[in-house]
Amino acid sequence: MMSKIVGGLLLACLSTCALATPKHALTLYDEPPKYPADFKHFAYVNPDAPKGGTFRQSSFGGFDSLNPFINKGVAAEDISAIYDTLMRQSLDEPFTEYGLVAGKIEKAPDNGWVRFYLRPQARFHDGHPIRAEDVVFTFNTLMKDGAPLYRAYYADVAEVIAEQPLQVLFKFKHKNNRELPLILGQLPVLPKHWWQGREFTRGNLEIPLGSGPYRVADVKPGRSIRYERVKDYWAKDLPINRGQYNFDQMTYDSYRDNTVALEALKAGQFDYWEERTAKNWATAYDVPPVREGRLVREELPNGNPTGMQGFVYNLRRPIFQDVRVREALSLLLDYEWTNRQLFNGAYTRTGSYFENSEMAARGLPGADELKILEPLRGQVPEQVFTQAFANPVSDGSGMIREQQRKAYKLLQAAGWKIVDDKMVDTQGKPVSLEFMLVQTEFERVLLPFKRNLADLGIELNIRRVDTSQYINRLRSRDFDMLVAGFPQSSSPGNEQREYWSSSSADNPGSRNFIGLRDPAIDSLVDSLINADSRQSLIAHTRALDRVLLWGYYVIPNWHIKTWRVAYWNHIGHPEVSPKYDIGINTWWIKPDVSPTIPQPGDASDSVKDEAH
Repeated sequence: MMSKIVGGLLLACLSTCALATPKHALTLYDEPPKYPADFKHFAYVNPDAPKGGTFRQSSFGGFDSLNPFINKGVAAEDISAIYDTLMRQSLDEPFTEYGLVAGKIEKAPDNGWVRFYLRPQARFHDGHPIRAEDVVFTFNTLMKDGAPLYRAYYADVAEVIAEQPLQVLFKFKHKNNRELPLILGQLPVLPKHWWQGREFTRGNLEIPLGSGPYRVADVKPGRSIRYERVKDYWAKDLPINRGQYNFDQMTYDSYRDNTVALEALKAGQFDYWEERTAKNWATAYDVPPVREGRLVREELPNGNPTGMQGFVYNLRRPIFQDVRVREALSLLLDYEWTNRQLFNGAYTRTGSYFENSEMAARGLPGADELKILEPLRGQVPEQVFTQAFANPVSDGSGMIREQQRKAYKLLQAAGWKIVDDKMVDTQGKPVSLEFMLVQTEFERVLLPFKRNLADLGIELNIRRVDTSQYINRLRSRDFDMLVAGFPQSSSPGNEQREYWSSSSADNPGSRNFIGLRDPAIDSLVDSLINADSRQSLIAHTRALDRVLLWGYYVIPNWHIKTWRVAYWNHIGHPEVSPKYDIGINTWWIKPDVSPTIPQPGDASDSVKDEAH
């Protein structure tokens, strides 16, 4: 018997040691990664992709900062390309990360800590080696002076220690946050020696020092930014980078109007465009370059959950505190007419915060969900237990009298009434709402919604603002309604606190636009983050989904399950696209195809000038 006990203890010890062995990759539930330690490259790249050329893109609204880590200013597009992170996520697995700055990663068997072993060859663009002190500096700086989202994202980290020059240990406050080692792997590494003597919280256009595949080469404030590929990039030969970062130059020109930007694309002013407007996709590309095959239109499959885009209520406004008011207003969006008349039938109505995934709630809650929800009975809407959520459906004629009648009854129940053909609230004040907007394309979508509200005596003012004003008002939560999205990954986790938790409601940099402060939702988010298996994660996500839907915190919009892209034919991309991303870093310039670049003096030059 004693020999069996000793043998069992020895096996347990060996098992624990095996779990603590440094590895090349991390997965959420310790399942084997897709790519072994000796893999040569990701399956979605062309390992022999040619290097060279200039890849020209557009950005919207301009920028005034090169510091994307603080809550001041508007950061330049793709500035993250100059930074390396401890690890990098693959684009064809739900949530697996492979070592970048950290060549090996060791995770505690009980998930109480994670240790990163840095690669000796890792260095910044000035040749200075990347060391553990840089990682510690980065983490502490982001927690102290970075945007509020970092304090929420890394809230469960107790301490970070530079154990050795190439060894960093993160200790955790508790052992239930399985995602924490992975999100620490996403930590960018900033150069301590460069930032000393500089004010981190100041947003400016001083070109920062990085360590990534690109560096900032030229900045025209508010107008354009140019990145150049780092030819002696320290990590260029790593398997995770092979076949990627193929453009010698990447440029972004800023446009204040997407309609103008689309015309600039068709005129050859830049090379690539992701189309987000169904009407444009259906009607705006009947031009000679498309018909001749020089400007390529392509739909790439999108395996990600589409998340939720919607008209968001700001619950900080007293007018939206009553759920009956929120439900009533949601009845006044005629999606079927909008989809047919404005979107050419291209979209599907979104019915879940985790749409296009197994995590979306469907039907009535199952036993695994009820186990999570029952302790919250009385704190969450009763419909969660008795009804499957469904958006209203019209006949598409543009007449929604039945929905308007139901909305009117809900508003009456909430204490609102009609006085002199105007809807007044419980205080007798005429109801006037402001919808803050930064994109002109959405105005045509909102006008029918505005008319439906007006039929019930509710005034909707569509207030279009510029990008900087929009961001400032968003951060200060100075809006009634806006259109916003809550993107989701295949493995939801700590970012859910940023969306829904009370702790993020007052953080100006969080995505808790709604202003949610609900202990029941806080509990659901915490239990989701602490889920100990994939099946448990799915059950917790569905439970959260139901509570959010029945709270009527947004008016759900619509989605499509592909990426719609247009690009000039001198651009190439791999035959196999990654499941969870467009994978633009795997694309390249074809050396044997001349790009379409307008010459100075062409009529298209005026298009570009108008945009800036």
